[in-house]
Amino acid sequence: MVRAASLPIFAHQIAKAYGLVRALDHVDLEVRSGEFLTLLGPSGSGKTTLLMVLAGFIRPDSGSLKFGETEMIRVAPHKRDVGMVFQNYALFPHMNVAANVAFPLRLRGVSKADCAIRVEHALETVQLGGYGARGIEQLSGGQKQRVALARAIVFEPRILLMDEPLSALDKQLREHMQIELRRLHDKLGMTTVYVTHDQREALTMSDRVAVISRGRILQLDAPRRLYEQPVNRFVAEFIGESTFLPVERSGDGFFHDGQRLKLCQCPSFAGHGLLMLRPERLQLLGTTVPEHLNILRGTVEQVVYQGDSFQLQARLTDGSAVALRGVSTQDAMAAIPRPGQPIVLGLAPEDTILLADEHRP
Repeated sequence: MVRAASLPIFAHQIAKAYGLVRALDHVDLEVRSGEFLTLLGPSGSGKTTLLMVLAGFIRPDSGSLKFGETEMIRVAPHKRDVGMVFQNYALFPHMNVAANVAFPLRLRGVSKADCAIRVEHALETVQLGGYGARGIEQLSGGQKQRVALARAIVFEPRILLMDEPLSALDKQLREHMQIELRRLHDKLGMTTVYVTHDQREALTMSDRVAVISRGRILQLDAPRRLYEQPVNRFVAEFIGESTFLPVERSGDGFFHDGQRLKLCQCPSFAGHGLLMLRPERLQLLGTTVPEHLNILRGTVEQVVYQGDSFQLQARLTDGSAVALRGVSTQDAMAAIPRPGQPIVLGLAPEDTILLADEHRP
């Protein structure tokens, strides 16, 4: 299959309510041509509703939706030139693999001979060449997912939509398929919108990620920026692990537990804030305390061995609980203080991220 002539997506002020519940609260979204964008959020956040609006299965109460320069709100799903992969695959059990993949072509009146060629090409693209005669019941979960994907791309759509297509797979296969889907996207070049509640999956696969909560997009950014510079506590907690310490502004500086924090960037908010701590960014210090680091002192409460890593849980002098994660080498494990012993943690200024405390002025 050749690279598709992809289309950008422009959603403006999309709103959808079910009674008093706002599933989508005047959402603005731009997906660039050929981009892999993920809608990420918890259950009930509105991410699947937004995907169904893009697909045409849900009509919004208001707003505009354009693919390129064409308004799509009133265009039927089968006329949108959109490939769709559903969470449960939605394969026809009474048809074999080839017939399932050929179904969109038959609806479009493609000749039998051309249909057979395009089906085999699509199956080869998803690494299922020669599987056309097999029954759906003969396939593994990963193979069913590939058949669903082949059916979605066989008619060479300009936009591909996927609704949690890997959720039914086991962890190892799921991680493998994440890489395969990204490889396929890079090969075909279709504008892709992907829905998941799995933050690691979103970071692994996406050009950009839109974090959604209560029908609103809270942050839309590249994975690294989303992880390292979240706009608020919800995003910080949903993307990775975090703990938060209270900070206050005094004069031109920010302080935690009486200690002035060393920062690379000074935030704009005044008053109360939160210091975001990523467990893997904390450093376990020995007797020498580097002057360039922010220092946190406390007592070890628990050390949990997790195979390739360990998690150390500590209680700071101000009563806050924090966690540190490190690689479980022999030297690292030998250096960990035992529960009840004092501990000194370091945090580099570039990893010292402050967020506004939305619950305090």
